[in-house]
Amino acid sequence: MLKDIKWLGHASFKITGDVVIYIDPWRLSKAEKKDADLILITHSHYDHCSEEDVRIIQKDDVAIVTTADSAQKFHQKCEIVRPGDRMSVKGVDIEAVPAYNLKKSFHPKANGWVGFIISVGGKRIYHAGDTDLIPEMDGITADIALFPIGGTYTMDAKDAAEAADKINPEVAIPMHYGSIVGSANDAQRFKELCKCNVEILGGGM
Repeated sequence: MLKDIKWLGHASFKITGDVVIYIDPWRLSKAEKKDADLILITHSHYDHCSEEDVRIIQKDDVAIVTTADSAQKFHQKCEIVRPGDRMSVKGVDIEAVPAYNLKKSFHPKANGWVGFIISVGGKRIYHAGDTDLIPEMDGITADIALFPIGGTYTMDAKDAAEAADKINPEVAIPMHYGSIVGSANDAQRFKELCKCNVEILGGGM
C-alpha cells in the first residue's frame, strides 16, 4: 500500500489505485497528469485549497470533496463535508474528522475544517489536516496515518508523535514541513519519538 502513496510536498498526497486520489494538492508540477478521479481538500487556506493546482490534475468527471468555504473557490459542484460526515464517492468510503487548533487562532474549531479517513485497498488512511493534538484523536482508528509535524500552525513533532502513539497505525508518515514551516530534522525527530513504525517519504518539493 505504501508504494501507492506519494507525498507531493507540504500536506499534499497522491494515492493511486482503482481510483486516483489527491489530498490538498498544492505547488504541483505542470508535468502532473490530468488523472485525478477524486480530490479531497481539508480547508480553505491557500496552501491546501488551490484552484490552480486542481486544474492541473482534474479529469472532466473529477469529484471534489471539501468544506463549504473551500467549495466557493471552485466553479463546479463539490461534495460538502463537515466533521462527523461519512459518504462514499467514486466508490471510496470517506469520513470527515475534526481538525483544529487548541490554543492558536489559525484553525478555529468553529470553522468546521477537517481531516479525512479514506478506505483504500483494504486500509484506512488518515490525513489529519491542519490540526493540533486534539481529544477526538482518541477515537480514530487507521492503518496508515499522515500527521503534520511542522509546528507553528499545527502540531510539532512531539505532539504529532503523541498523536501517532494514541492511534497506533501500522505506519505513520510526517507531512506539513519543508515548505512554509518545519524541516527534515523535524521529520527525523518525529520518527525518533514515535513508538510505531514511521516512513519518511521523499516529497515533490
